[in-house]
Amino acid sequence: MKTNFDCETGPIGVFDSGYGGLTILSSIRQAMPDYDYIYLGDNARAPYGTRSFDIVYRFTLEAVKQLFDRGCHLVILACNTASAKALRTIQQRDLPQIDPSRRVLGVIRPTVEAIGDISRNGHVGIFATPGTVASGSYEIEISHLHPDFKVTSHACPMWVPLVENREADRPGADYFVRQETEALMKADNDIDTIVLGCTHYPLLYPKIREAVAEGIEIVKQGDIVARSLADYLRRHPEMDNRLTRGGTTTYLTTESPEKFSDLASLFLGEDVKAERVEN
Repeated sequence: MKTNFDCETGPIGVFDSGYGGLTILSSIRQAMPDYDYIYLGDNARAPYGTRSFDIVYRFTLEAVKQLFDRGCHLVILACNTASAKALRTIQQRDLPQIDPSRRVLGVIRPTVEAIGDISRNGHVGIFATPGTVASGSYEIEISHLHPDFKVTSHACPMWVPLVENREADRPGADYFVRQETEALMKADNDIDTIVLGCTHYPLLYPKIREAVAEGIEIVKQGDIVARSLADYLRRHPEMDNRLTRGGTTTYLTTESPEKFSDLASLFLGEDVKAERVEN
């Protein structure tokens, strides 16, 4: 099964179930401003965090195919849930049938690679959605790269709604942040590094920083993923040569473009004009 789009070059595709992946896109654009990007948010079916593996896989594959059809040769799953529940199957089963020369990359692996240089004592906490926690993806990846590390994952089901309802910087969010940080640290009081394993969570960073001890490192994924992508393209010039460079970004959403544009400005700090696509 070949993609309908046969252009030899195209933009970098960035996919998320909703808005959180915009924090990843922002970091990538800052690091690599000359490239063209297409961002696709499946906002009509978000959130993915509580959905089953099969549903997340099916939705993610549909999004990847749509980005391929729009000329993307490289797609970043800027979503921890999609990376946890769909990435490996797409890489191993679907890409060989769709187009073996195209690539789909996630956000969990580069994050895990980076924490080896960040944690001092090997005690790592993960804040994530229920779906990412249930997948065990961070535990699996960390056990492969850092087998001596102790990993404690904790689901924060209220944090995404807080962000998307513009409550992240309001006093009402303090209770929910303190509740989850206390639960994580109670599970392992030796944690010295906390990974924000959902791309919405950086918008809660100031409150998380205030809620945990000063010596604990809090890892946001955007800069890590951006550095990892730049390194990947240096190591794979054949892919880099297939990416267009015009400094443009196109925004696609499966829901209301007006709603997307309004909330996207919260994540990006700039005006956004989106186009609605069918999911």
